[in-house]
Amino acid sequence: MPQSKTTKAPLFRVRADIRVSASPGEVYAVVSDMPRAAEWSAECRGGTWVSGAPATVGSVFRGRNHREPDVVGWAPVVRGDWTTDAEVIAAEPGRVFRWAIRTKAGTAQDSVWSFELAAAGSGCVLTHAFHMGTATEGIRSITAEMTEAEQRRFFTEWGAKLERDITATLERIKNVIEKR
Repeated sequence: MPQSKTTKAPLFRVRADIRVSASPGEVYAVVSDMPRAAEWSAECRGGTWVSGAPATVGSVFRGRNHREPDVVGWAPVVRGDWTTDAEVIAAEPGRVFRWAIRTKAGTAQDSVWSFELAAAGSGCVLTHAFHMGTATEGIRSITAEMTEAEQRRFFTEWGAKLERDITATLERIKNVIEKR
């Protein structure tokens, strides 16, 4: 029997960048302030730090999220409101801020989001990325009853959604920072 899509790694690898007219330190201060994510994220509506010093390695953020019914509408993904816990796994001011989505049991998964910054002239380049190496408990649940063809369709459509979301997020962050 051939491997299903959920057993091939990486499942997702998406990244995009944008030039921002602000220093890497200024941009880092904004993107590492996760309760502000509602200002730029397609799904995160903010949240709270639930353990550790905010925005430091090992700290945990509980995000409040919302997904509309038409997002990959045929697939059994979470819709409406839900929460996720994320653990900060890299926090280097002016350089990188990275977090991993946790399991229900509190273990960091191979589902990692990041912001990376690099000085560029009088501003910086902000890169936003998502990497899922192996299937998370959520992906396993979503795809458990899918045929191989449905899995291929899901991963293609979800990958396109991630690309749109990351690009839109960067535009919104740029607008927030440059006060447009």
